[in-house]
This record gives sequence, C-alpha cells and structure tokens, in this order.
Amino acid sequence: MKKLFFLLFATQALAQTPWKPQKWPMLKHYDQQHLTRIALPIGGIGTGTVSLGGRGQLQDWEIMNRPGKGFSTTLPGNMAPFFAIYVKKPTEKAQAKALIGPLETHEYQHMEGRPVDHHGLPRFAKASFDAAYPFGQVNLSDEKLPISVQIKAFNPLIPGDAERSGIPMAALTYEVTNTSNQPLTVSVAGSMRNFVGKDGSKGSKSWKGEVNPSGAKQNKNQFRQGKTGQGIFMYSDGVDKADPAWGTIALSTNAVGDVSYRTSSVPNAWENALLDFWDDFTDDGKLTEKTTVADEDPMASLAVKKTIQPKQTESFTFFITWHFPNRFAWSKERVGNYYTTRYADAWDVAEKAVPQLPQLENETLLFVNSFLKSSYPEAVKEAALFNLSTLRSQTVFRTEDGRMFGWEGVMDSEGSCAGSCTHVWNYEQATAFLFGDLAQTMRDVEFNYALDSTSGIMQFRVGLPLNKGAGNGMAAADGQMGTIMKFYRDWQLSGNTAFLQKNWPKIKRALAFAWVPDGWDGNLDGVMDGAQHNTMDVEYFGPNPQMQIWYLGALKAAEKMAEALHDAAFAQQCKTLFQSGSTWADQQLFNGEYYEQQVMSPVGRKFAKGTVSGWNSTQGDFPPFQLAKGCLVDQLVGQFMAHVCGLGYLVKPQNVQTSLKSILKYNYRATLTEHFNNMRSYALADEPALLMASWPKGRPTVPFPYFAEVMTGFEYTAAIGMLYENMTDDGLKCIQNIRYRYDGAKRSPFDEAECGHHYARAMISWASTLALSGFQYSGVEKTLHFNDQPGTFFWSNGYAWGTCTKQKQGTQLKTTLTVLHGQLPVQTVQIGNKKVHELAANAVLKAGEKVEFMR
Repeated sequence: MKKLFFLLFATQALAQTPWKPQKWPMLKHYDQQHLTRIALPIGGIGTGTVSLGGRGQLQDWEIMNRPGKGFSTTLPGNMAPFFAIYVKKPTEKAQAKALIGPLETHEYQHMEGRPVDHHGLPRFAKASFDAAYPFGQVNLSDEKLPISVQIKAFNPLIPGDAERSGIPMAALTYEVTNTSNQPLTVSVAGSMRNFVGKDGSKGSKSWKGEVNPSGAKQNKNQFRQGKTGQGIFMYSDGVDKADPAWGTIALSTNAVGDVSYRTSSVPNAWENALLDFWDDFTDDGKLTEKTTVADEDPMASLAVKKTIQPKQTESFTFFITWHFPNRFAWSKERVGNYYTTRYADAWDVAEKAVPQLPQLENETLLFVNSFLKSSYPEAVKEAALFNLSTLRSQTVFRTEDGRMFGWEGVMDSEGSCAGSCTHVWNYEQATAFLFGDLAQTMRDVEFNYALDSTSGIMQFRVGLPLNKGAGNGMAAADGQMGTIMKFYRDWQLSGNTAFLQKNWPKIKRALAFAWVPDGWDGNLDGVMDGAQHNTMDVEYFGPNPQMQIWYLGALKAAEKMAEALHDAAFAQQCKTLFQSGSTWADQQLFNGEYYEQQVMSPVGRKFAKGTVSGWNSTQGDFPPFQLAKGCLVDQLVGQFMAHVCGLGYLVKPQNVQTSLKSILKYNYRATLTEHFNNMRSYALADEPALLMASWPKGRPTVPFPYFAEVMTGFEYTAAIGMLYENMTDDGLKCIQNIRYRYDGAKRSPFDEAECGHHYARAMISWASTLALSGFQYSGVEKTLHFNDQPGTFFWSNGYAWGTCTKQKQGTQLKTTLTVLHGQLPVQTVQIGNKKVHELAANAVLKAGEKVEFMR
C-alpha cells in the first residue's frame, strides 16, 4: 500500500531582528589535546575561504584566488586578524582577552619570539572544538573570567543549490554566557588590516631571512551603514585592478545599538597599531574613530557592546565578505570568478546574503541534521561530510561562465597539478551526487574542450582559457575511460537525455580512441595492452587490472547509452568487446588471489600519438615503474565505479570478493613502524593503513613510484568496494583508520592530502553512503533503489535529496521515502530485490512530500 503525505517545513522569516544562529549539531568533538591542526574552511564553492582554527583563530586567508596555508595577511605575529572580548563587572576592573584558546608548549620557541600569530595576546585557558561540516564551534572558558564563549562559524551548504552554496562569506557569532550573579558589560571587537593586494605570493626579505608579505598600496577603509548592517568596507586606490589580489573586503555586523569602529590607527612602527587598538578597546569596550590613514594597509576594527544579565547569553555576530574577480588559475589569461558576477563588491555580498541567512541556515541545518540522523556509522558520516570542505577550498573554482574546474589539490601557496585532471577527478563522487549541475559542467568541458574530436585524444589536463584549445596533448587511459562512465552516471542521475544526445558523437569518439592503430586496444580484442598513462603518473605496458576494468566499465556504459539512443551497431560492438575483455581478464589477469599485470616489453613496439608521456623509459624488456605481479590497492576501481553507476559486475563477482580479501591480506598494515617508504608519508608510525601495493610473489626492482605510500582516495576505493561486497566490518575498519589520522592533533580533519592539501580524490568518500544504503537512481527510467537493511538513510541524486527509512513490522518492511529538497521524478521504487510499482508514470515527489510502502 502507499500513502502520500505533505510535510510542512517552518522557514524562519527573513530577519526583522538581527539573525543569530540556532542550536547547531555536533558530529565530532575535539578536546584541547586535539586542536592544533584543525582548520575548518569557511567560504562558498568557488569563492575561496578563511579557516576557523581549532582554538578560535582565523587562519589560512585564501580569498584572493590562490592557496594560502599559513598566510595570516601579515608577517607572522600579533598583527594577524583576530577578535577580542572586553568584560566588566559593575564594581571591578575590566578584563580583556583574545577570543582564542591556549598555546601548546611546542609552539613557544621562535628565533625572534614570534612563534605563532597572536602569541602576545592574553588567551582563554580552555578550549575545545565541535564540528558537523559546514558548522564549526569553538568552546572557550577561563576560570579568571565570569563568562564562557562559544564561537560559531559557517557558510551555507545546500546540496542541489550551487548558487546559495557559493557565497563569499564567513558568518561568525560569538555567543557569550554570563556565568556570574551580576550583570556584565561585554564588548566583542574584530580587528584586521586592509590587506587588499597582499595574497602571500609577493614579499620582501628582511635581514632576518623572513619574507614580509607586500602588495598593499593606498588601501582605504570606509565605515558604512547599509540596509542589513553596518561595518567597514576595505578597498584600494593603488593596487592594480588587473591583479589577482585586487578586490574588496568587508567586516560588518547586523547588531543594532552600541556599535563603534575605527578605520585606521597610529602608524604600525614597532607594532604600535596593535597597542593603539588594545588601549582604546580595553579602556571602555568602545572604539574611538581615527581617520588618518597611517599605513598602506590600515587597520579596521569593529566592536559591539552589550549588557548581559546573570546566567544569560547574548550573541555578537560579524560577517567577513570578499570580492576578488581576477582569477587566472593555470592560465596566463584571466578566467575570472563566477561568484563575482553576482555581486558588485564585498559590501554588496553582505547586503544580499545577510537577509537570507535565516533561510540559508535552516536549509543547511536540514541537510546536516538529516544526514547525521541517518544510520550510517560515525566514521562514514565523518569521512563523507568533512571531505565536502574540499569543494570550498582553492582546489575548486568556477570561471565567470559558471563552469567548475579543479586542481588535483593545492600546495601551501600554489595550485597542485592543473587541468581538472581526469584520472584524479574520476574517483570523487561528491560533486555528482550533491551538485549535479556543477558535475555536468565538468562533463561539458571534458567532451567539448578537452577532447580532440578528430584524433579522439581527451587531454587529461585541460587548458585555460577554453577557447584557446590549450592542454597537455596527452590522454590517460584510466582518465579517458572514466569520463565515459561519469557521463553515464550523470545522465542517469539527471535524466537529461538531451545532454546525452548532444554529446553522443563525442562520447563515441572518446571510446573509439582506444581502438586506433597501436592504441590501448588497437587489435579490438577487448583487452588494453598499449602504453597506458594513468594516475600513477607513468605508463603501464601490457594488460593490468586498473586500466582493463576501467575499460570494461566504459564499454558497458557506452553500450547502455547506445541502446538508449538506438545506436544498435555501436551497442553491439561495445557488448562484444566487453564480453571478450571480461572473460580474458578473469582468465589471464586473475591469479587466484587478485588481479595482476602482464608486463609487455615496449621494445620495438609502436604506440599511438598521445599515449606516451615520456616519463617512462621504453627501453629494455622489463620497463621500470610497472605494477607487474603486485597486489594493487585500487585494482578494482573500475568495478567500484560500475557499482556506483548501477552497471553490475564487470568481472566475476567471486574474483572481486577474493581480490578484496587479498588486498586486506597483503596490503593492510596494523602499524607502519617497520614500514620502509622512500617517497611521501601520508601515514606513518603507529597508524594502520592500506599500502598502495604489495608483492607477495616478488617485487620488481623499480615499481611504480608511489608503491610504498598510503593515500586516502585509494584506500577509500578498496574500503567502499568492501562495503559493496558486504565485507562491512573490513570496509569500516579501513575508513575508521583513515579518520583516525585526521584527529585534529596530527592532521586537520578537513584536509585529506595527497599531492597537496584538500585533494580531490578523497571526495570518493561520499560513495560510502551509496554502498551502505544501496542507493541507485535513474532519472531516465525514473527508478529508485535501496537495499533492504533497516534504518534511516540520507540520499541525494545531485538535484533532490531526502531520507529513506525502513522499519520491520512483523514479517513486513515499512519504507518511508521523504523528499526534503528539490523534486524527484520517480515511478518505480525497489527495496532489495523487490519492486514496488506504486507511483504514476509522471509522478514527481516535491520537497515536503513523503511516500510510505509496505512489503
């Protein structure tokens, strides 16, 4: 039977009174011993971010079109942006502290007594951190103060709504509780220098060897009162308007009442600007305006003063907004930023975004709370949710036309590995399942700009600007095959067959490149054996599981797309190649325990143009940098992707399960204390992990470069593969091990690194929710599938999202499907292996509707 309900969601009216945050959820708590590395990025998709540190500090100012790890807008020291609090009892002397938790002893030493930012400011004695991305909360207390403080920071994140998830803003609220029995006078002030023009890329070296950031020139601060608040607008009259660091910043508040400000200070010789501010603020909790511009980067300060009654809490809310239009990315020409086309400047951001915050917060809370109430294990929730922060980091950007691009990751001050690299971005699943429109822009770039429709080469690193046709001229076997599977996935999730029809000739051409003479499968036998450049940054010579199974997945996806478009001949060709290639892989690559490579000598062979990078030597019967008989951690990545796409098994299921068990047997290390690694360490010492590869039957002298490393994106591939094969405990153990490393003390929970911070591949972690829920959606067939495991499971197809709850009632299973956002066309719902045909052919479930089924 079926019941249709309409849910009413209360949407808080747009602010008649100043917005203040609601109660926020907490997924992970970090105590004072696990704060040092925490940096939660606050900003929108493609806007850049500033990060909330584990102790309440603002760090890593990455709002000017480039990474800025450790960049605090000034030379490290006391002049970095910060917030401070003034507290006064009626008859006692006032107290003041920076709104930051305590230093750790290892941070004390420095050649000149400036070990970290804000080192000379009085701090709170105790701190802890609570997170449920994108919500970050810092808890501060101090026995010497009659208050406790909770810092709340966020930026809206609403799946299916890239526009409202792309606001260049950090919303900061300081909730101050009076723990005493007397009324308190409390003031909170934010202070920051106008650093327009300074992005950390330029500087002058002092005689001490330090580089002092430079670039500010004739910067000005202006106090403004607007329709939604008041604050300080920061701009520059001297910075080149074509510079990536040219733009505007605003520090504002929606507070009414006792607001004071300063647009300048005394000159900052001997850091007297800070002294000037501190003396002014701590005198009475109010700021006295100074209008004389003393420095190229004048200080801006904004304070809000209130009286807090005993045992009561008051909120002090501030907004940092920004607008920097000149992004160049990996181009020598400006490509711009999409977000800056929506706003005139940083003040305009505040004017437009602040009135929307009640609704934006509600919808973000609806997403996060629904996800947290799901039955997914905590480690899965953490891995899936916290890695979404990468979408907001400088790894990701949107050009002025709205298209999404990505580095592989980011180094401290530069992007890492340009071009929306196909063989890296193949792995991530967050974009497609949460922001389908953005995923389609990436497919558009891959098939209409990266692909040479004449040769069939899809450059695995696309150039910018797109109209110049620049790129690296190289095809990656895994990258190119993976894009075909991604197109199939995105077509299914969207149901956009017109998009498929438009791109079908390009998709066919991309697959057919495998069949060119001397190509990956030049003899058309369904087996890749040419020179296969891949995500290990080398060529594999000869058949191997990683590329072969990607190829099988591309053939299967292309067959399905061809059938839908009535291209019978191409569908049959793909089917024939798939069948022969799948059989061959099981017979020839599976060694009884796992799939291995058959190395073929490149000597005397010809290879198709665009398939050899030159990183490998093609001399010698046994070339270097091969997998050979190794057990590779992600040998089944193509099978993983097939499960995500709903394409079924590409090779024998029993061989898949045996291979996953062998990966655990041979690649798992309970500790790395005895492990030798000649390359990079992303896991070490007593940390358990899955190694990239192992050789139980003998290692080649020079294996592929990263064989001894540990990288989370590859670990997730194996772990989620285990979840799909019902090896649930093993898969969860691997995911738990990853998140154990990102505990706040050793590494930031919001920065899973590979070749750089915020590495795109790690967003594969979202697929752990797909595996555990059995979620499959086809907008083409209008079918929805979940497994029959009881519980509540959050789902999203990139356009709509909600929950599916399954409860046992006697011998029956009651299923409640709820749509919380967007619209879901659905005709058939399948739970486990049973279909429930309950909805009309044109049924569309809208936000606020739910359907119940019994079976």
